[in-house]
Amino acid sequence: MSQTPDGFGCKIEPLLIVISGPSGVGKDTVLQRMKERNLPFHFVVTATTRPPRTSETDGVDYIFVSLEDFANMIENEELLEYAIVYKDYKGIPKDQVRQALKSGKDVVMRVDVQGAATIRKLSPEAILIFLITEDEPELVRRLKTRKTESPEGLKLRIATARQELKRIGEFDYVVVNREHQLDETVDTILAIIDAEHHRVEPRKVTL
Repeated sequence: MSQTPDGFGCKIEPLLIVISGPSGVGKDTVLQRMKERNLPFHFVVTATTRPPRTSETDGVDYIFVSLEDFANMIENEELLEYAIVYKDYKGIPKDQVRQALKSGKDVVMRVDVQGAATIRKLSPEAILIFLITEDEPELVRRLKTRKTESPEGLKLRIATARQELKRIGEFDYVVVNREHQLDETVDTILAIIDAEHHRVEPRKVTL
C-alpha cells in the first residue's frame, strides 16, 4: 500500500498483518493463495531450523538455517520473535519486516499462536487474524490426513491445537478456512485489511 497522502492530507499507514492459528488450519495454503494473486504485500519469510519438505524452496517458503546460524541470529538480536515449534526453531527476521514497512508496504506474516502473542507485545497495533476450521473434528481430520508425523507427533499436534484454540480471544479477527473454499478465506482476509485502511484513526505500527 502506498503512503502517499490523499486529497485531505491523510497518510495511509502500512499495516502489520499476523496470520495465525493451530497447526492444520491451512495457514501456509492461505498465504500461498495470497501470493498467487500478486497482491501488493510483503510476505515475511520465516527462518527455521527444520529441514525443508520436498515441495519447499529455501528463501521462498522458509529460510532454512542450521542450529548454529539460528543461535547467531538470536545472539545478534536479528529476530523479532522466535520459538521452539515441535522440536525445531522458527523466527521472524527483524530487518526484513522493518524494511518492508519502511517502503510503505503492508506486511503479512505467518506465525504460531505463541509467536502472535509476542508480536502483539512488540507491536500493539499489529492486526492479529486467527484462522480456524469449521469445527474441532475437521481440524483433527486435516492433521491426520497430512501424514507428516509419527503417531506420537500427531498426538502432540492435536493436543497443542486444542490448547491454542482456547486463545482465540487474544486476536482481533477470526476467519473460518472452510474446506474447498480457499478463495473465500482469502477474500475475507483482504476485506479485513481493506477495512483497517479506512479507520478514522489509522494503526501506526512501530517495531
